[in-house]
Amino acid sequence: MSMMTTLLVAATVGLNATEPPEVVVDRLRARTSGERLLADVQTLAEFGTRHTLSDTESDDRGIGAARRWLKAEFERIAAEVGRNDVVVEFETHLVRADGRRIAHDVDVVNVRCTIPGAMPEAQDRLYYAIAHYDSRASDNADAESDAPGANDDASGTAACLELARLLMREQLDSTVVLMTVAGEEQGLFGARRHAAAAVEAGLDVRAVLSNDTMGDPTGPGERMARDSVRVFSEGVPLALLNRQDDAVQSLRAVRSLGTESDAPSRQLARFLADVASAHDLPVKPMLIYRPDRFLRGGDHTAFNEVGYPAVRLTEVYEDSARQHQDVRNESGRQFGDLVEYIDTEYLAGVTLLNAVTLAHLANAPSGPRNARVILAELTNDTTLRWDANAEPDVAGYEVVWRATDAGDWQHSRDIGNVTEATIDLSKDNWFFGVRAYDTEGGRSPGVFPIPAGG
Repeated sequence: MSMMTTLLVAATVGLNATEPPEVVVDRLRARTSGERLLADVQTLAEFGTRHTLSDTESDDRGIGAARRWLKAEFERIAAEVGRNDVVVEFETHLVRADGRRIAHDVDVVNVRCTIPGAMPEAQDRLYYAIAHYDSRASDNADAESDAPGANDDASGTAACLELARLLMREQLDSTVVLMTVAGEEQGLFGARRHAAAAVEAGLDVRAVLSNDTMGDPTGPGERMARDSVRVFSEGVPLALLNRQDDAVQSLRAVRSLGTESDAPSRQLARFLADVASAHDLPVKPMLIYRPDRFLRGGDHTAFNEVGYPAVRLTEVYEDSARQHQDVRNESGRQFGDLVEYIDTEYLAGVTLLNAVTLAHLANAPSGPRNARVILAELTNDTTLRWDANAEPDVAGYEVVWRATDAGDWQHSRDIGNVTEATIDLSKDNWFFGVRAYDTEGGRSPGVFPIPAGG
């Protein structure tokens, strides 16, 4: 087991102030329904096409009908659970024709469900699970042909609905946002417009789990991976490279510090893996240390572009005959993204991974702010400092470290409720991090410290 796995299993890690972790995780596990997920995938596929430029007036076909159904489902779930504080709304962005993938001006509409946190000191922290509900046929400009999009990405969209059913029933300190976005197939428009608006509004987005194509564990050549899901994460923050004025300086800093694998998104990916291992979840992350697949893109990139931590969850094997294809049969070979290829048990497992990770993130303390490694003088030890957390249930802090060629944190030391620690190991030879823990044992993701004089 990894170091964090051992800690989570040994400690009383609370996902709820009055319950041990396994009680909550067992409840999430018991409530996650593959049959319900499949039914939602089926409903989405039956809208015929959910192309971003498809019909918006029909009650049973096109993207307009799909988004109205999604909004109604989120609202129905909130009413069923008795959550009057949950906010479900359309978020509309006008996208002008671009002569390429947007043939005419169109409203790209996201469906956003916000589950408010209960702790005043934590409720401004936002943790997202997102998926795109638009679909496409072989021709990206074809807004008329059937494009069921069962796996890409009704699977992720159904997961967002299931997460609403699961997490609205739990007590969460921080706020969880479940959002289904449109315009992904045309250029990530829904996610990009939302991310830009979030930055402008100063929203404190701490993590984004983008679920895209996560319902079919099979691949060509009888490949199968029913117990794994790929988690893509950036190592060097894309937001640094987008700052034209200091991109070179930022890259120089990354090179000199050796932090090519310590972006907040990479720490988020490690957190997913640790949580899955701690609770022995049926589907565990396969951490892929690159931002995304070759020649492909996804909505997590929109959040990475503006500096928010975000990762992409995608099945291990993808079959090109089942993605971005007109539904047809050629010489006995079936093409198309059809419901029959969805594996309910696998989809439920990836959804459960989302639910448990979000519960941990939302109820654990935030990562310590202003973490820094002190470079005031030449020494053979390492001094770290950080700012105290604001949450009233923070019980202390841990220093974590790993060898420079290791992929995950290997060691930890509980240093109590203080904001400075000196470790008898050279900062030249190890990578260090700091994380906070609360009175129930919940731990934040590790925070990589920056060099500072004091």
